[in-house]
Amino acid sequence: MELIVNFRGQEYIIPDTIFNTFIVVIILAVLGILVGRYFKRLDPRRKPGKLQTIFEVLVEGVDNLVETNMGKHNLKFAPYIFSLALFLIVSNLFGLTGLTPPTADISVTMSLALITFLLTQIFKFRSNHGFLGYLKSFTEPLAVITPVNIIGELAAPISLSFRLFGNIMSGGLIMTLIYTALGKITPVVAAPLHGYFDLFAGVLQTFIFVMLTMLYIGGDAE
Repeated sequence: MELIVNFRGQEYIIPDTIFNTFIVVIILAVLGILVGRYFKRLDPRRKPGKLQTIFEVLVEGVDNLVETNMGKHNLKFAPYIFSLALFLIVSNLFGLTGLTPPTADISVTMSLALITFLLTQIFKFRSNHGFLGYLKSFTEPLAVITPVNIIGELAAPISLSFRLFGNIMSGGLIMTLIYTALGKITPVVAAPLHGYFDLFAGVLQTFIFVMLTMLYIGGDAE
């Protein structure tokens, strides 16, 4: 389903995946505001409630994950990794609502991968002490493999984005084919398949994307 917007007499077509991306962002923004207000009202002298405990466990879990994979000196990336994980998990599970997951659009996954790519290049530039050192890093350990190093660097965001896009898009496509083919008996077999293609695959792909992001950035943010 596409959204057609008329602006100054000109019609613009907005794909449903992009529209759903804005929905996910709004949901997370509202959640962030509500959680922030909740924690501001908390009395530190009282016993933590269930909601507080849940969020503290999540934040501590992300901190431990970042520290393990990127090092304690890179804990500053924990908020970004947490935000990325939340966006991906909500986006990947969007199929459970009957709507198209934002991550079933290559433009969305490529945008996320390019953020990771940009961060890795920034920290590679810093760790090599300037532009000349940055260029020299592509000639190591031998100058003859410079093209291979460049291709490998450019391949990272491509593989990162296509892996996520391919898994989420194919899951949605398979479920569409099943609904079309099975007709009335679809509800009998749809639940376990949704559990795999939407729930299991969505959570798994979120974990993989986040782990690779930490490894890519952590490798250069020394």
